[in-house]
Amino acid sequence: MKTINLSEVREKIREIVQKANFELQDDTLTVVKEMEAKEESPAGKSVFQQMLENAKVAKEEKLGLCQDTGLAIFFVELGEDVQLNKDDGLGSLKEAITEGTRLGYEEGYLRKSVVEDPIRRKNTGDNTPAYIHWELEPGDAFKVTFVAKGGGAENMSQIRMFAPAAGQDGIENFVVETVDTAGSNPCPPMVVGVGVGGNFEYSALLAKKALLRRPLGSQNPDPFYADMEKRLLERINNLGIGPQGMGGRCTALAVHVESFPCHIASMPAAVNIQCHSHRVLSFEL
Repeated sequence: MKTINLSEVREKIREIVQKANFELQDDTLTVVKEMEAKEESPAGKSVFQQMLENAKVAKEEKLGLCQDTGLAIFFVELGEDVQLNKDDGLGSLKEAITEGTRLGYEEGYLRKSVVEDPIRRKNTGDNTPAYIHWELEPGDAFKVTFVAKGGGAENMSQIRMFAPAAGQDGIENFVVETVDTAGSNPCPPMVVGVGVGGNFEYSALLAKKALLRRPLGSQNPDPFYADMEKRLLERINNLGIGPQGMGGRCTALAVHVESFPCHIASMPAAVNIQCHSHRVLSFEL
């Protein structure tokens, strides 16, 4: 049985929320450079060059890649054989993650973007609470994946309950329509996560998972969905929105699709859009 100290979890959380906000990760950087080379629009190419310069300065100066340093969202894969040691005054894993988030955002001078109540709008002042999704797994695995989710991209995300008769074409048209409607709002070139199946709430969760389950631009292991991703990326990049909405051939860096079994009477689908910074980082203990 593996034993993990909650204080160690807190320190790792404090570290990754800053690192993800300061540094464009290698998979994202690679795709951005590839897209910059392909971009035909002079204005779009100029935007890509500014993005790369921004990433360089942010890493060197330890500054946020974007002023919107996002909601702190975590996916926690917790093995059933893991034992948690409640040390340093921490009473739960949730508390350790929350405290790590608070410390990381305060020490990194990252913007506090959370309000206590959706209508009364008073800021919590420390970017908590964190948004945590728990996944219980067999064995002694312990993995945490963090994604900083900005408001501009999150606001452009959508969910739709289709009848099964809508088929593959219905899903693909919905994805392209969502991106087209979003336009420049999510700060393209964007990453498009698509969740198909499950039920109403699970399809939205699948779409968010699609943003962070594998390296940016890698193919779905199922050839059917790999073909769908390729086709969707081509259609989206033919919309002409371009980097930061300035026009061009590169509106999306990648499209990732995740699927799950669903009811015979329904076919839920969700689209979760991520900005070009794609701030995703994981650690394992």
